[in-house]
Amino acid sequence: MHIVIMGCGRVGSTLARELEHRGHDIAVIDSVPDAFRRLGPSFRGLTVTGLGFDRDVLRRAGIEDTDAFAAVSSGDNSNIISARVAREQFGVDNVVARIYDPGRAEVYERLGIPTVATVTWAADQVLRRLLPAGTEPVYRDPSGRIRMDQILAPQAWIGHPVGRLESAIEARISHLTRLGAGSIPQAETVIQEGDLLHMFMFDEHSDDVMSALQTGPEDD
Repeated sequence: MHIVIMGCGRVGSTLARELEHRGHDIAVIDSVPDAFRRLGPSFRGLTVTGLGFDRDVLRRAGIEDTDAFAAVSSGDNSNIISARVAREQFGVDNVVARIYDPGRAEVYERLGIPTVATVTWAADQVLRRLLPAGTEPVYRDPSGRIRMDQILAPQAWIGHPVGRLESAIEARISHLTRLGAGSIPQAETVIQEGDLLHMFMFDEHSDDVMSALQTGPEDD
C-alpha cells in the first residue's frame, strides 16, 4: 500500500516507521523540514515539505495513487482540512484524522471522517487504571452508546454454556481469552474458571448486565 502521512511529530514519525517496517510505501508531509529527522536514517520513504492541505503538496506526496491518508499533525484544523481534501478532492476512501477536541471529533465522525480523539482516549485509559476493575469499559464507540468490557468469568456462570449466558443478558461475547489464548466461542462453549470474557453491550444496559453476571442463571 502507498500511505501518505501528514505530520511528522512523535505520532506521525512512529506511524511512518512502523508502516514502512511492515512493507508499505510511505510518504510523509510536514511544514518543518527538521521534523523529518524523527524518521531516522533508516527511513526510505518520501518526505515532502509543505502544508498537508495544499493540493500541490499532496500531489508531490503521491496522493493521487494513495491507498490511505492519515492526518496526525498537532493542529485539529489542519488535520480535518487535510483529511477532507484527501477524501473529497482526491477520492481517498481510507482516511483518518487525529483530533484533540472531543466535540470536534464527534462532529467529524458524523460527517464520515474517522477520527482518533487523543484527549478522550488518554483520559479513558487513565480512568481505567485509577478506578476499580469493571468501572470503566475497555472501549466505547464514537457515539458513546456501545461499550466493550473485559470481565473475568463470574463464579455463578462457570460450567454453563456461552449461549445460555447471552440469552440471559443484553450483551454479546465477541471472544474469550483462556490460558492466554484468544478464541471465538460457539453457543455450546462451556465457560471455565479463569476465562476472560470480552463483551459488547449498550452502555445504558451495563448495570443490568453486571447484575445478571453476578446473579447467575435462573433455575430451569
